[in-house]
Amino acid sequence: MAKKDYYDTLGVPKNASDEDIKKAYRKLAMKHHPDRNQGDSKVSEEKFKEAKEAYEMLSDAQKRAAYDQYGHAGVDPNMRGGGGGGPGAEGFGGFAEAFGDIFGDVFGGQRAGAQGGGRQVYRGGDLSYAMEITLEEAAAGKEAQIRIPSWDDCTTCHGSGAKPGTKVATCTTCHGHGVVQMRQGFFSVQQTCPQCKGSGKLIPSPCVACHGVGKTKNNKTLEVKIPAGIDDGMRIRSTGNGEPGTNGGPPGDLYIEIRLKKHDIFERDGDDLHCSMPISFTTAALGGEIEVPTLAGKAAIDIPEGTQAGKQFRLRGKGIKGVRSSYPGDLYCHITVETPVKLTEHQRKLLKELDESIKKGGAKHSPSEEGWTDKLKNFFGA
Repeated sequence: MAKKDYYDTLGVPKNASDEDIKKAYRKLAMKHHPDRNQGDSKVSEEKFKEAKEAYEMLSDAQKRAAYDQYGHAGVDPNMRGGGGGGPGAEGFGGFAEAFGDIFGDVFGGQRAGAQGGGRQVYRGGDLSYAMEITLEEAAAGKEAQIRIPSWDDCTTCHGSGAKPGTKVATCTTCHGHGVVQMRQGFFSVQQTCPQCKGSGKLIPSPCVACHGVGKTKNNKTLEVKIPAGIDDGMRIRSTGNGEPGTNGGPPGDLYIEIRLKKHDIFERDGDDLHCSMPISFTTAALGGEIEVPTLAGKAAIDIPEGTQAGKQFRLRGKGIKGVRSSYPGDLYCHITVETPVKLTEHQRKLLKELDESIKKGGAKHSPSEEGWTDKLKNFFGA
C-alpha cells in the first residue's frame, strides 16, 4: 500500500512554515493519542504513528528537502540513503520537542522541565480557598489571616525520605535519569520511569514519619490583603503557596476565591448598589423628605407629590468603586408604598371618606387606573 503524503497526513500545505507543521502535529497527537482513545485504540494508534512519522520528517530541514524532491523514496533509509535515517532514536529529538509540552495534558500532569540527567520535575498543584466577606469589607478592602496547608521537610529524615541510618538508592530501571525510552519497532517514545515515578531514586527503607515523601503536611497562617472594590467570584492569587512540586519542581499557587455575604439592605450589581425603601401612602401622595442608608452613612431624598410604587431614585457616586474602576458606581433606591394594617374604626371611616372624595374628583387622581381600565376594555372587546 502506498504511503500517504506527509503534508496530507498533517493537513497542511506544502509551503507550510515550521510553526504551522508543529501546531498541526500537536493537534493530531492530542486527538489520536492511544491513552485518550481506549475504545478505539488500534485506529488511534495507527493515526498517531502516521502523524508522528510525518512530523519527524517534515520538521527536519534536510529530510523535508529530500521528501519534497523525491517523495517517500527520498527519506527511505533503504533507498539512496536519503533523509539520513528514519524516525528512530536519531529523529526522537524533534518529536519530543513538539510533543513534550502537551504530555501534561495527555497524562494529567504539569511538567516543569527536567533536571540534570533527564530527571523529570513537575510543578505542584494549585490550591483553592473560599473566603467569605461582608459588603462593607468588599467596598473598603481589608487585611485578613487565613490558615492553609503547608509542606515542610520531615524533621525525622531531614527531607531525604529514607529511614534514619539508611540511604537512598539509584533507580536500577532508569539508572537515575527518571525517564525510560520505550521502543516498538520503528518508533521510540520517552516516558516517566514506572519504577521511581520520575525521581531517579528508590528508597528501600522509607521514613516512618513521612512514608518516604520527605515532607510532612502542616498548617501555616498567611496574611492576605483584600483590595477595595473586590466583587463576588473574584480570585486573588498567592504565588508559591500551593502544593509542593515533584522532584524539586516549583510549588503551585493558592487561589483565594471571594464570596460576598448576603446584605440586609443592599444588593450589589457590579459597582452599583440597589435597595428597597418603604414609604407610607401618605408620603407617596403628599411628598416629603426621607432618609436613605448608604455605605458611607445617611443621605436624604425628596419624594415628589404623587410618587407611585416602583419609582426609582438614583444617588450618583454612592455605590462601590470597583478594583478596575476609576469612579464609584451609583445607589438606586426603589420605592415601595406600604399599605396600613390593623386600622381602627375611626381610621377606616376616614379612609372611606377619602376614597369617596377621590372618586368624585375623577380620573385625575388615579391616572394609572384609568389607563388600566382602557386596556381591559380593549382586551375584552368591550
